[in-house]
Amino acid sequence: MFQIVKCKLLADKIYLMDVKAPRVAKRCLPGQFVIVKMDEKGERIPLTICDYDREKETVTIVFQIAGASTYKMSQLKEGDSFQDFVGPLGRASELCEESIESLKQKKILFVAGGVGAAPVYPQVKYLHGLGVDADVICGSKTKDLLILEEEMRAVSANYYPCTDDGSYGHAGLVTGKIEALVNEGKQYDLVVAIGPVIMMKFVSLVTKKLGIKTIVSMNPIMVDGTGMCGACRLQVGNEVKFACVDGPEFDGHLVDFDQAMARQRIYKTLEGRAMLKEIEGETHHGGCGHCGGEH
Repeated sequence: MFQIVKCKLLADKIYLMDVKAPRVAKRCLPGQFVIVKMDEKGERIPLTICDYDREKETVTIVFQIAGASTYKMSQLKEGDSFQDFVGPLGRASELCEESIESLKQKKILFVAGGVGAAPVYPQVKYLHGLGVDADVICGSKTKDLLILEEEMRAVSANYYPCTDDGSYGHAGLVTGKIEALVNEGKQYDLVVAIGPVIMMKFVSLVTKKLGIKTIVSMNPIMVDGTGMCGACRLQVGNEVKFACVDGPEFDGHLVDFDQAMARQRIYKTLEGRAMLKEIEGETHHGGCGHCGGEH
């Protein structure tokens, strides 16, 4: 059992939890995810790691109520436990593979949409710990839905909040802020965008036009988290990939976002899943190759 040692409401229907998971905390890196399960009959829920403390042996997760399982999860309190807390899964951010000298030569911009601020934070914090500055844009519909603002300001070189309704920070979409920064003379070598699939699509369109390499996280399309269900199958350039075992991060300029969103809609029904399995044949499942070790 994996005890919840901290539980906090960040915004409407958005919760943060610190979970005691020694082996995951010891091994995880920014960009990876875990699968949580509340009880024997509970749904497997993949969640990107928001933070970790190796000394306290805790892993931080952030989730938004989106259905019955996440609603049930929101009812858990400090002292309650998850039956399973599996991870770390997926591949770590490619930033973790670069040398400090290489990272310090890059101008990096992170773009987060909604709950996407949670997986963006550990990457910015990781760079900050290496002495590497990065700018951060965080967008939401309203000011009240922005999360982790204090934490993000503490680790970013410049923090730019955006709200769709103009109630706070930049008035408008995150794509508008990207263009505004570039027009002001900012130069970036890399953009890392994490959030709703539609947001990542339009960020990638803007950065392609601007000629800026872009990495996106396809965590939002994951269901099972081990490559066995076929839900997160996507086209990346000329290759078929699976977000959970090959990612979750990919080149945003190569991802077929329209196909990914269409598959999400089809996959929601039993008939749709059967049709996709028939059409895609042997490429429907990704298989498991990167499972971590705690359950």
